[in-house]
Amino acid sequence: MKAGAAIASPFCGSLSACAAVIGYLRLHSQSPSFLGHSSKSSVLGRPSLLTSARNRSSRPRLFSSSSMMASLFKPEQARVPPALQLPTPPITKFKIGLCQLLVTANKERNIAHARQAIEDAAKRGAQLVVLPEIWNSPYSNDSFPVYAEDIDGDASPSTAMLSEVAHILKITIVGGSIPERHGDRLYNTCCVFDTDGKLIAKHRKIHLFDIDIPGKISFQESKTLTAGETPTIVDTEVGRIGIGICYDIRFQELAMLYAARGAHLICYPGAFNMTTGPLHWELLQRARAVDNQLYVATCSPARDAGAGYVAWGHSTLVGPFGEVLSTTEHDEDIIISEIDYSQIELRRMNLPLEKQRRGDLYQLVDVQRLNDQGNT
Repeated sequence: MKAGAAIASPFCGSLSACAAVIGYLRLHSQSPSFLGHSSKSSVLGRPSLLTSARNRSSRPRLFSSSSMMASLFKPEQARVPPALQLPTPPITKFKIGLCQLLVTANKERNIAHARQAIEDAAKRGAQLVVLPEIWNSPYSNDSFPVYAEDIDGDASPSTAMLSEVAHILKITIVGGSIPERHGDRLYNTCCVFDTDGKLIAKHRKIHLFDIDIPGKISFQESKTLTAGETPTIVDTEVGRIGIGICYDIRFQELAMLYAARGAHLICYPGAFNMTTGPLHWELLQRARAVDNQLYVATCSPARDAGAGYVAWGHSTLVGPFGEVLSTTEHDEDIIISEIDYSQIELRRMNLPLEKQRRGDLYQLVDVQRLNDQGNT
């Protein structure tokens, strides 16, 4: 073992961490005031059993002082700027609908089919409906420019449908993603609509899907798409929601930013493939949920074995304890499941991670929030 290496301990994160705490206690135990008695009240170096009641009442509790640990470890400094308090959501319990759709080359059919699925989910009680990644187009670099829409203009039949149905049904929609054309650039974009049908958020995929697994799969979104530049978190009628698209889920820093910004739920429309899907899809969802103690919802296209890109499917809702609350296989399906935000507070009391972080050792910097603070 290398000199200075940490050794695992069941009581501390490492023996070096334990040593730091013990060293602190030993250092301060040399001071009579630390133990609440004078040197005259000890015999043979031991504290006297006849310590006054006044001294006993003022003596700090040696091993149960969370405040002392906090002062040592500075958990509030582990997030820069400091993490926001979890907001009180407008609603505590509600149903979410995850629409796992079969996507075809017929754009008009895809739009009509998505609308029908949203209406079916709403009839079954869903107040929040999530669609898959690239639900109006085949998933390919050749298709993205052909199916792309100008979301900010009047040439987006896909988002026009989402806006209309959200308004009619009075539901919140996380509209999966579609190829977006903005000037001479293309983006993989998710739009969020409120119950009035208003576009309240637009997330452009931050991490582009550029991978090469020899003999398995090779894909480069960057051949046609441009990476987004902004994390997206939005207050809705069903709570504060962070948005990521597919490959974004692999980057835990984004989920950590959303948690520090007070997200109750992160939605990831995604289309994992037949190579990484079986290995990583559920694993990543559960990791993002349990690490940040919040809900994670994913929505995939249904599997089409004859497509150029074959999706894994398995749309899922994961709770803040890392538990799979609801999932499906690879065929078309609509998952209806309940979200109960009181579970977030419960799990954060069970495992008070926010109070146990080591701001003295590491920090997560939210560059956007930090810059915004500097500009005010």
